Amino acid sequence: MAASRIVIENCAIATVDANDTEYASGYVVVADNRIESAGGGKAPADLENVARRIDGTGQLVTPGLVNTHHHFYQWITRGLATDHNLFNWLVALYPTWARIDEPMVRAAARGSLAMMARGGVTTAMDHHYVYPQGSGDLSGAIIGAASETGVRFTLARGSMDRGKSDGGLPPDFAVESLEGALAATEATIDKHHDASFDAMTQIAVAPCSPFSVSTELLRQGAELARRKGVRLHTHGSETVEEEEFCKELFGMGPTDYFESTGWLGQDVWMAHCVHMNDSDIAAFARTGTGVAHCPSSNARLAAGIARVPDMLAAGVPVGLGVDGTASNESGELHTELRNALLINRLGSHREAALNARQALRLGTYGGAQVLGRADQIGSIEAGKLADLVLWKMDTLAHSSIADPVTALVFGAAAPVTLSLVNGKTVVEAGHLTTVDEDAIARSARDEAQRLARIAAQA
Repeated sequence: MAASRIVIENCAIATVDANDTEYASGYVVVADNRIESAGGGKAPADLENVARRIDGTGQLVTPGLVNTHHHFYQWITRGLATDHNLFNWLVALYPTWARIDEPMVRAAARGSLAMMARGGVTTAMDHHYVYPQGSGDLSGAIIGAASETGVRFTLARGSMDRGKSDGGLPPDFAVESLEGALAATEATIDKHHDASFDAMTQIAVAPCSPFSVSTELLRQGAELARRKGVRLHTHGSETVEEEEFCKELFGMGPTDYFESTGWLGQDVWMAHCVHMNDSDIAAFARTGTGVAHCPSSNARLAAGIARVPDMLAAGVPVGLGVDGTASNESGELHTELRNALLINRLGSHREAALNARQALRLGTYGGAQVLGRADQIGSIEAGKLADLVLWKMDTLAHSSIADPVTALVFGAAAPVTLSLVNGKTVVEAGHLTTVDEDAIARSARDEAQRLARIAAQA
């Protein structure tokens, strides 16, 4: 059967390929779920089976944005503990988070995904690690929400086995046993992971953090991931307190501790990595370990400024993350392009820290690298999957900025004219085509209120 084609033409294009190829006016041809061609000037005139032709005048095409760290369930606990550092924020919110159930998680996931997709995210991930006893099929609810929204998705199946009685922060009923966490994670991989080139759902093994899981859960989690051929994800080096905790309990810093448990490698990525010294960065570069940079959340929780320019210079793969919406209430990734650039310029490299194209690369190709999918997504190249965003750049907000990539990164959040995932339309004229945004908003509000009532009565 002949391929059905979509042609986008007369648009600026930032391919984010290895040469940062750009076209001031060009075209992209999509055939079924793949990018068939891209170039300057007019699209080929002899194309057959063109189902849709889009005039992109005044607009910019980029690869779809790739989110590398999130906690969807936090959508229903936004706006709380707004003046807390990380530790106090966790202490304040864990008693509420421990009461989540399947309907709450489904509503929160739908809200998180809708907000990201509407803002240009075509590949999302969720690090879900709170599985209270009797709460239902939380992983299934999250995966179902992603499928409904139509985005490409990685569930980092998280876990915690260090409850309050063992010196952890969560209540004991909100953590799993070592054996239970490993078994549930393996079952999730077996049921949901798709290793194919155009997979829409993949699973990663993701114990929460050094201070909420046992050493054995980290070690056996790494063994499980490699036996199953999936990636590994966790939080790392987020705060000074985490470093002190690791040194006190294990006699070494977080990076050395992770390495001792098998948690450095090309199949691993960690969130935050704010407090990394030169040897830590060198270890990540040597092993190919990736980083999910979450600038807004790091600022919201006063965690600090990650050394992203130094990581990039050393060859560390770096992508962008929204992080949970209880520490980044906007829930959007396209704002992280701007925040990554601006916040890193407050660091030691100042104005040389990042430029607009580096920021765009973090949010696209860098994220694809971190998720292990750089040969499939993250740049506009023939043969890659058709995950694309068309940004409207001729409105009041951007029309006087000559360079469209500068306008996208430095300017206000740009409207999304069109978002394609796997060649299918997910956003059209700024609105989701796959789900009812108003219904999602109502459901999330209702579940947030129900959670608040339950937590208040506990």
